Amino acid sequence: MEKLILTEYYTLDIDDQIIKEAAESNSPLILKDKILQKSGVKNANGRIYPANLLMREMKKYSELVNERRALGELDHPDSPVVELKSVSHIVTEIHDDDGVIRGDIEILNTPQGDILRNLIKQRIKIGISSRGIGSLQKEGDTDIVQDDFELIAFDAVSTPSTPGAYLVNESKVPTDVYSGLRNIVYEILGDKYFL
Repeated sequence: MEKLILTEYYTLDIDDQIIKEAAESNSPLILKDKILQKSGVKNANGRIYPANLLMREMKKYSELVNERRALGELDHPDSPVVELKSVSHIVTEIHDDDGVIRGDIEILNTPQGDILRNLIKQRIKIGISSRGIGSLQKEGDTDIVQDDFELIAFDAVSTPSTPGAYLVNESKVPTDVYSGLRNIVYEILGDKYFL
């Protein structure tokens, strides 16, 4: 089966009090207990992530969280690589809440993190979206994410607020301004890892 970059979207509900407290105390902006991903539920893409698969990937991702390496980017790249120059936030806690993956997100003091923080302060609706690679198997009108799925990151994205999730990346070849590293990754991994 062909492995694809899979992305899913959830809206981040932001509490004005948290923004105010972070600004007044000059402390990091931390978004507590946010939905990051859901298992066993058909999303807007017609895709289902089996619970055992998502729990396995959450446990692996927890290692990155514990090592303070669970970085996310501002917007989805067309790559299975998290680029440090695009990092805006870090997931500092992750847990399962009956098939719903929840976590804490700290907005970083990076150029992209500053953009994200300012968008949040201006009450722009921001989403969190998982990024991973894996294959799909069609069952009726539903795509089942297969056991080869690997969770890469949770990225901050700007998308219409829709229930569930939907596909963001549709290009076959990375085309953004950070194409150098992505082109190398593309040459190594080939077409099968890119939509």
